[in-house]
Amino acid sequence: MEPAIIPTNYTNAGKILGLFEIRNIIETLCMLIPLALFVFSFAALSLTTTVIVFCILLVPVGGFGLMGIQGYSLFEFIMLYVRWRRSRRIIIYHGMEVKK
Repeated sequence: MEPAIIPTNYTNAGKILGLFEIRNIIETLCMLIPLALFVFSFAALSLTTTVIVFCILLVPVGGFGLMGIQGYSLFEFIMLYVRWRRSRRIIIYHGMEVKK
């Protein structure tokens, strides 16, 4: 009996280009399209200035959107953070006081 051959990209199922999850791409497009339209609406700027503003704003947003944070998509991470902020509690220790 011959051993089974496992392809090198077997874990890339559900990803685009083997790197980006489909959810991350959709979320990134939902963030970048309105932001790009907003920047492009300032047509009074010169072409060079518009391209620089595009690069400064859209590249970092697109990078965070595509990569995600700690294995979560960007919106999923934000929802986890908001849920954590709402449910956290402050623990106060009313123990012995230190006297000088």
